[in-house]
Amino acid sequence: MHADMLDNIINAGTLRCAIMLDFAPMGFRDTRENPVGFDVDYCNDIAKALGVKAEYIETPLPDRIPALMSGRADVAVAFASDTLERAKTIGFTIPYFAFTSVILARKDANVKSYDDLKDKKVGTPAGSTEGIALKGDIDKWAAGGEFKGFQSEADTYLALSQGQIQATVLPSTLAAAAIKKYPNLIVVGNAPYVPDYVSLMVPRSEYGLINYLNLFVNQQVRTGRYKELYQKWIGGEPASLTVNGVYR
Repeated sequence: MHADMLDNIINAGTLRCAIMLDFAPMGFRDTRENPVGFDVDYCNDIAKALGVKAEYIETPLPDRIPALMSGRADVAVAFASDTLERAKTIGFTIPYFAFTSVILARKDANVKSYDDLKDKKVGTPAGSTEGIALKGDIDKWAAGGEFKGFQSEADTYLALSQGQIQATVLPSTLAAAAIKKYPNLIVVGNAPYVPDYVSLMVPRSEYGLINYLNLFVNQQVRTGRYKELYQKWIGGEPASLTVNGVYR
């Protein structure tokens, strides 16, 4: 019987995970330079389920797929959006994480939902996906709201903290770090934007490994481990991994 990559990983006793370590809280280095984050814990969980040791292969954004295709890594746990274009080259599992957009507001701004932004001063980094959507809605609402663009996320947080704006919209992963630094800010809910679903990646022909990882992702949700890791690294309720009208 022909051995596949799943067999090879088990026989080798090591799971090599391609991980980005420059994007907190998904993957980064702590004060002792140890790899930590959601993706690091997720890699550890897969290795534990397989009964092998986890090895982290640090891969910058453009190197995630090349690391798999060259054989330097077995699986990429690196928040890769599951695009059809990428799927021509690499294999994807079902989504293991979803990036959602949330509303970050001052605690004194009386913002409790996205609709409350209609007449508020809001802002985001200029040209960001969230900024384009938010500015479009402010212009459409024409209810007295004002949109400001900033040079960076840091500038946006500072403006929000100082009261130049009352709220912003940003990815949930960034919001988690922002509220730790600025205690006068709070996440008040989700913005009605399309989630960015991300999947584990493996070589395209490794169906046995893909099937195993699909079941693993399923088990992470069913056992509550996905929720546990989400609350540990991001905070709040975990983003749903289901797509309405497609699968549950």
